[in-house]
Amino acid sequence: MPAKIRLQRKGRKKRPFYYIVVADSRSPRDGKFIQKIGSYNPLSVPATIHLDRNRALHWLQKGAQPTDTVRRILSFKGVLYLKHLLRGVELGLFDEKTALEKFEHWNADHESKVLKKREHHKKAKAEATPIVKKVEEESKADESPKAQEASEVTEVQEPTAEAASEATPAQGETEAPQAETE
Repeated sequence: MPAKIRLQRKGRKKRPFYYIVVADSRSPRDGKFIQKIGSYNPLSVPATIHLDRNRALHWLQKGAQPTDTVRRILSFKGVLYLKHLLRGVELGLFDEKTALEKFEHWNADHESKVLKKREHHKKAKAEATPIVKKVEEESKADESPKAQEASEVTEVQEPTAEAASEATPAQGETEAPQAETE
């Protein structure tokens, strides 16, 4: 029976959540599976992955083939690196203690990098202003130059209005004597 390590989709429409399962390659995507070894939530930032490393390693050593996405998840969690180190132990390149020390060192570095990314994301999210506030600030910024332009226009229009009012009586005066002369 050829086994696959793959994702089994759960969740509602447009809100996916996946279980990482070991299943027969002939069974449907969301069908019968042999064992559930973890979960994957791509909607959280960064994506949340819970994985039983020992069971994943056990199934990889038995010959289960991971799908492309699961291969990336296993690589991210260090399962493939651990399999690589244990292969070196089998070949006699180093002992198991050294392999586990290398893995623990890698895992500590990896976890610190992930933690820094999470903190950076939380900090960026806290500093980010909502879109509504940004639009309000932009509209206020746009209104202030328009208000200055509008005040300048009204100042310019006021003298023309005064000139027009002065010009109107003058024209009226000129027309009135003509009417008297006739």
